[in-house]
Amino acid sequence: MSVKVEAPRPPERVLYIDASDQVLGRLAAAVAKKLLEGYRVYVVNAENAVISGDPLRVFRSYRIWWELKVHVNPYKWGPHRPRSPIFILRKAVAGMLPKEKQKGREALRRLKVYIGVPKELQGKEFTKFEFADARKLGHKFIRVGELAQKLGWKGVLSKQ
Repeated sequence: MSVKVEAPRPPERVLYIDASDQVLGRLAAAVAKKLLEGYRVYVVNAENAVISGDPLRVFRSYRIWWELKVHVNPYKWGPHRPRSPIFILRKAVAGMLPKEKQKGREALRRLKVYIGVPKELQGKEFTKFEFADARKLGHKFIRVGELAQKLGWKGVLSKQ
């Protein structure tokens, strides 16, 4: 008779990130790297992330990208584009993961993105990446929340 002994599970690695004043592309790259390392990542304040560049040019490029359609039933098969800041940030991270591989799909499942700070995450220690700080940019930028509203996002309904 053999005795089965299970190895103890390693402690779960969790990372809490505040996206306020963080450049979207740099933040997405860092988050994707941490997800592939096995971290569970919670990103708060997604609407305050920053896209660098002239705001009008950024809006026009997203608008062109957003209006692309396919010929056959675009409502069913067309490329669906995000309007919400949550999904804009999530799509930026997903674009930096190997989606065709199992580890990339599992990594994306470990990502949670929030608008504002939810009650269950209040009191946690949030990380900001120094290299992604938008305050060091010397040029124009637009916040993801502003871009989302220009694309037609209605905002978060308050729970009363």
